[in-house]
Amino acid sequence: MEEKMIVLVAFDGSKAANEALSLAVKHAEAFKGKVVLVRSLKGGADIDSEDIQTAEQDLAYAEQFCRERSVPFETHLLVRGCSPGEDIVRFAEECRADEIIMGVRRRSRVSKMVFGSNARHVILEAHCPVVTVK
Repeated sequence: MEEKMIVLVAFDGSKAANEALSLAVKHAEAFKGKVVLVRSLKGGADIDSEDIQTAEQDLAYAEQFCRERSVPFETHLLVRGCSPGEDIVRFAEECRADEIIMGVRRRSRVSKMVFGSNARHVILEAHCPVVTVK
């Protein structure tokens, strides 16, 4: 049996994430693959139930988007205590993703230096190709 291409989408509900989802669905359709939708929350004792609820709503939207296009998908809400960038890289390895697609937001250079960038971490550390969209 032929294995399907796995397209992992880091989905946070933003406009850029919606663009990433749209591209991921196109790739999954073209390569007869499946979309793996991932939302990562840092977690810990201070996690807010509203953050979890928002993440679940975002994933439900992404699920519906895939379902309407008849694209195979699965969803994962990750609360594993690491940064979203680290979590996405780790999960991509665990699920043997062939590609990661994620949205990026424009930030100033100073903001990137001070706060870091999850996208930058994923791009530099992922075992597979990473596609970013704005």
